[in-house]
Amino acid sequence: MGSILNPLYIAVSWVIISIHKLLKPIFGANSGVSWSFAIIGLVILIRIILIPLFVKQIKSQRALTALQPHLKTIQSKYKDDRQKQSEEMMKLYKEHKTNPLASCFPILAQAPIFFALFTVLNGIGKNPPQPHGVLTQVDVESAAQAKVFGAPIASTFLGSTNATTKLVTILLIAIMSITTFTTQRQLMRKGMPKMDSSNNMMLQQQKIMLYLFPVIFAISGVNFPIGVLIYWTTTNIWTWGQQYYVIKRNPTPGSPAYEELQAKRVRKGIAPAPEGETPTDAGDTALKEGQRKQPKKKKKKK
Repeated sequence: MGSILNPLYIAVSWVIISIHKLLKPIFGANSGVSWSFAIIGLVILIRIILIPLFVKQIKSQRALTALQPHLKTIQSKYKDDRQKQSEEMMKLYKEHKTNPLASCFPILAQAPIFFALFTVLNGIGKNPPQPHGVLTQVDVESAAQAKVFGAPIASTFLGSTNATTKLVTILLIAIMSITTFTTQRQLMRKGMPKMDSSNNMMLQQQKIMLYLFPVIFAISGVNFPIGVLIYWTTTNIWTWGQQYYVIKRNPTPGSPAYEELQAKRVRKGIAPAPEGETPTDAGDTALKEGQRKQPKKKKKKK
């Protein structure tokens, strides 16, 4: 297994050590800041590489949204035959070249890199430290001395008896779980069209991800080195920001964010108001949907 993943160990360790070499003249070779920013740099590089996959994910999600009426028809038509229902749904996905699991693609793509980083940091935390990839013995011994808020970067919650280490890991696990939850909630509240929750596969899948993933990360986080927790928290923050940009600038048709954007364009005169409505009416509708209209001050009688 190690030989199969060896190219990943080399790639991950090479990126980390390259960024560390740039930062060590500023912060010091054994500084937790140098090693932490090296891990954050790894996240940024990976997420830039994964942008095409993210675009594909967005397109697939929107294709699924467009297929919802057809899926509902299939579910109604074959409600007594689950096997036929599944066959027809898979046939529909194949015809339109979409995948109901597309929202999981970025996470699945990062899984091998995540595992490689875990192995590299786990080697640093051993006594004596063990190098992986292109890291030398000098490198891993330097990384073993690096600390984040007083906690060694390669230490874990379960593998340490130090109170500071346990406090730092609990804090990072909490941030990691919260950012996972808020990112998914942002997508469901603003980025998805309103749909019937009954017997809706896409919505059910999103709900499972909303509640299950934060719990999984919270439970498994006690085994993660602090460096891995920094990695996953950073990638969550990146995902939130990337998703916020897409929802704000190019929202899914039919979603609350799309309605707000259309109403904003109507008020500015960029887009025509819906038939039978004035630009003010369209703006007021959007305010009722997602915003609170500010009360107007009444003029006092003299």
